[in-house]
Formats: sequence, C-alpha cells, structure tokens
Amino acid sequence: MLQTLKNAFLSPDIRKKMFFTLMIILIYRIGCFIPIPGLDATTFQSTAGNDFMQMLYMITGGSLQNGTIFALGIIPFINSFIIMQLLTLVIPKLEKLSKEGEEGRKKITQYTRYLAIGLGVVQAIGVMFSWRSSILPVFGDSVASEIFTMISIVIVLTAGSSLVMWLGERITEYGIGNGTSLIIFIGIVSNLGLSIAQAVFKTIPAQIQAGEGTAGIWFLLAFLILVVLLFLLIVFVDLSERKITVQYAKQIKGNKMYGGQSSHIPIKVNSGGVMPIIFASSLIMFPQMIMQFVGNTSSKFVIWWYEWMGVGGNIYPLFMFLLIIFFAYFYAQIQFNPDDISRMIQQNGGFIPGIRPGKSTSDHLRKINNRITLFGALFLAFVALIPTYILQIKGFESFGFANAFSATGLLIVVSVALEFEKQLESQLLVKANKGFLK
Repeated sequence: MLQTLKNAFLSPDIRKKMFFTLMIILIYRIGCFIPIPGLDATTFQSTAGNDFMQMLYMITGGSLQNGTIFALGIIPFINSFIIMQLLTLVIPKLEKLSKEGEEGRKKITQYTRYLAIGLGVVQAIGVMFSWRSSILPVFGDSVASEIFTMISIVIVLTAGSSLVMWLGERITEYGIGNGTSLIIFIGIVSNLGLSIAQAVFKTIPAQIQAGEGTAGIWFLLAFLILVVLLFLLIVFVDLSERKITVQYAKQIKGNKMYGGQSSHIPIKVNSGGVMPIIFASSLIMFPQMIMQFVGNTSSKFVIWWYEWMGVGGNIYPLFMFLLIIFFAYFYAQIQFNPDDISRMIQQNGGFIPGIRPGKSTSDHLRKINNRITLFGALFLAFVALIPTYILQIKGFESFGFANAFSATGLLIVVSVALEFEKQLESQLLVKANKGFLK
C-alpha cells in the first residue's frame, strides 16, 4: 500500500485528487469541533457510559458528545440509503428506475438526499429535546427566546448533516474513494487514537501511582495484539474469493476465430463488506435513537425495548446476529444476480464445465453464492459481536476501549482502507494505459 501511495503522489492528477480528499476531510473535522450556539455541551457529556450513545459517538467522531454542528454526522444519510434500498425491492417504480442505468440511479440518489434531509429534521428534533436541559436561550430567559433557540438548534443540526452528506458526495465525485465510508472511517480512527493516547499518558500512569501495579500495560498490549489479529483475519476474508471457471467455445467469424479460451467468475466471500453490519446497526439504533432523544423512558414499551432489544439488551446479540445474516443475503442478492450472469455467459458462447447452460447454470451459481454468503455472514456476525464482549472484561473496561473501539469499527476501517487502495490502483492503471485508450 505504501508503494501505491508513493506512485499516486508521483502522478499530478491523482495527487490533486488526494489533496482534495484531505481538504474535505479537514473541513469535516473542523466542523466536528464548532459548537452549536446556545448550548452548554458540558452538561450532557455524562451520558458517556451509555452503550447506545457510545455507538453514536463512535460513528460521529465524537461530534454528538461535544454538541457540535456536525453532531448528526452521516447517520441520516445512512438511514435514508438503507430505506431506499429496501423500497427499491418493493416499489415497482423505484425498481424500474434502478434498472435504467445512470439516469435512473441519479434520480434514486436525489430521492435519497431528500429523505436524508427529512430524517435529519426528525433526528435533529429528537437531539434538541434530549439537550433541552442544556439549552441556553440567546435572547434572555423568556419562553419565546427558548423556542427560538430550539428552532435554531434544529436548523443547525439539519444543515450540518446535509453539509456532511454534501462533503461525502464531493469526495466520491472529485476525490478518491467513497466519501460516506471515508467520513465514518475518520470518525472511528480519531476516537481510537484518542483512547489509546489517554491510556498511555493518563490511565496507566494513574494506575501505577495508585499502587495498582503494571497490569494496565499488559492489558494494553493484549488489546493491541487483539487488534492486529482481527486486522489479519479481516484482510484475509475480505480478499478471499471463489473463482468459477467459464469455458468459451470457438467461433469462426469471417476469416478469424474467436473464443476457445477460459476465464473465471470471481465471487467474493464477503461481497457486502461492512454494509450488512451498518444496515443492522442502523435498524436497531433508529428506534432507540428516537426513544433516547425524546427522553420517554417511563412507558412499558420503552422499558421492554431497552431491556431486551436495545443496544446492550438481553437478546440484542441474537437480534443483531439475525439481522446481519439477513442483510448479508439481501446485499448479496443486489450485487450478484445468477440469472443475469447465466444469460450473459450463454450469449457470449460460454459455459461452466460440467454444467448445462441456462437454468442449470443459474441454479449452480445461486447455490455457490448462497453457501459463500452464509460463511461471509457468519464471519461478519462473529466480528461484530464476539470481540466487543471481550473488551468488556474488567481489565479492558478501565481504558474505555469498548466505548471507543469495536470490531465493527475495525472492519469498517480495514474495508475502507482496502477499497481506498483499490481506487488508487485502478486510477494508476488508467493513467498508465491512457496512451493506449486514445
């Protein structure tokens, strides 16, 4: 990867795109530290022990915890994207648009933006009510001043979320990589870096001075080893794929012979990447987000949800596990259509050795894809749940690693880093072959 970065910096066009991406990320991080006027953020940072709020803090890069203009981050756009993906499967008009090529995708993207703004307003209102005790009226202590301040906070939060969405789209369009993924990536990395720095320079020295010994150092080393092992496992599975051999028959057209060669269809083990986990987490987080922000914790339904279904609830791991499996298959069906692949192979005079063309080929591809997807889904469920509970062991809890880090976060970091490298390599390849394309 270092060699890829070096080669990218040697290319003026790619270097310009990389600097543009860094500039957008810098703007985003600056916005994560600009406080919202009329809000005393220090009064609500005590919620840091809440598992659900910690998950939001990780995704937003600490912006929600600090009460900044980017407090909602990219969350409304992610929720909107998930909803539109699901609606595309059940609404014929949207399904037709998705199959109309670039123009259809542009319209769906526009609908996703509108829905993201609407969800941003709803979530901003919820955030505002959860911060109501921390609101400082700008124009005196009158009711009108308080209402004006509350409306202003909702507008600032919604505008901040829309700006984050716009920044992500600018990275995707003019920079390198997927803008939404990079924004989440930066938030997670910033939290993890701060957590490790606090452990090294504050928590461990405090434990040694208090006479608790050097156990904290060993727990920190164990944490770093766990991160490295997870990193290696994620990279191994992310790069794994099943290659299905396709043989093409010889065809004579005029005086030339075509075909007669073999190729392969690569099916990735983890084709959905981290998206199934993001989908599952967002679906679980959305109702709890509304409950948390509205502050209605006395009703029987809310109490039941927190105890059983919410983040940290009794059956939360099982609920999360089933949702990851479901979304892994859901995303795999979107990305890989066996019927279309079978039709394309047949139209080009190809066949899979030992399998008859047509329906037999599509059934064969579907069977293989389902088996691989199951393994990938189980891997995602393991990564999302098991290491997180390991970090809740007493020795790790003192550092707060479970709050600032999760295996899901590492999966996002690794997936985004690998995707970023692939983007650089593809652009370098296009640059190298530019003379042949003219």
